[in-house]
Amino acid sequence: MAQERQSPESLLRISAAAKAADVSKQTIEYYVMLGLIEPVRVEGSKGRFFDDELIKRIRLIREMNKSGYTLRDIRETYLSNR
Repeated sequence: MAQERQSPESLLRISAAAKAADVSKQTIEYYVMLGLIEPVRVEGSKGRFFDDELIKRIRLIREMNKSGYTLRDIRETYLSNR
């Protein structure tokens, strides 16, 4: 599990994170499943939480994907270097 990078007040639940990143909730769930992103905090039934850095990463992944990069390429090339 990823370390918490921001105060709990600034973390967003998946629905709010999807809105902030201008993607669907299902897109975020898919990115998590593929290992492209990881919630900064998971609280059982209360949900998964995302911070501003993850919102930026989601937007970047989406833009790279729209530009022709496959999600596999993004994960293996770009994100493996982080």
